Amino acid sequence: MSFLEHLEELRWHIVRSAVAVMACAVVAFIFSRFIFDYVLLAPRNPQFITNRLLCRLGEYMNMKALCINEHPFTIQNINMSGQFMADIMVSLIAGVIVSFPYIMWEVWKFISPALYDKERQHARGSVWAVSALFLTGAAFGYYIIVPLSVDFLGGYKTSEEILNQIALNSYLTTVAYVPLGVGVIFELPLLMIFLTKVGVVTPDFLKKYRKHAYVILLVLSAVITPPDVFSQMLVVLPLGLLYELSIVLTRRTARKHQQTIDSIENG
Repeated sequence: MSFLEHLEELRWHIVRSAVAVMACAVVAFIFSRFIFDYVLLAPRNPQFITNRLLCRLGEYMNMKALCINEHPFTIQNINMSGQFMADIMVSLIAGVIVSFPYIMWEVWKFISPALYDKERQHARGSVWAVSALFLTGAAFGYYIIVPLSVDFLGGYKTSEEILNQIALNSYLTTVAYVPLGVGVIFELPLLMIFLTKVGVVTPDFLKKYRKHAYVILLVLSAVITPPDVFSQMLVVLPLGLLYELSIVLTRRTARKHQQTIDSIENG
């Protein structure tokens, strides 16, 4: 295929992915009332599953502080088109999250013809692995980071004279964007494996620059979370574990890659 033919093929993969996102976004927009009432606003409710489990753990350990989000705060909208634009934004984010496996499938369909049979065989299942890591990260962000952040930020007061009446856009920034950002960050191990296979990084490189990597992870956590140290620490902890997991996986990948090279040279 010529360069222009490759561009044409890529264009159709992008078009199909965009159609999938828009189709899912339309469905999300139709069910927006359900999404807002039972998904987005749920973490601030004491009956949310994370809040209930933490409260039970707090009762068992005699730690009342673990009962979070017991006093839901008020969320207000002050813009004429605020709720409509929030609905559009949430629908698009939901469309991206729900259609993510299909988007990865389109990416795979585009790059797989350029792979050798052995490379294609080793990469089999990568679409599911990427999708699983993304959805796991999104679930971690929604069920762990969001309720803890909502409780901390929504209940934090500098004075009893100041009431917390949270703006709708501010609340949605935490609840909607954090799961999406954490889902992307959870792709770190697969990214490291890919960079190892193409020879960009090595396990020794990752170990040598571990301190620098943790600084970068802190910056990433600051980008995908609300501007508070509490939420950033909640993100940095799993990212640190993912980085250490990446070192283990890249060591195994580098070993297998070297064995393949040795078998080719000896064969």
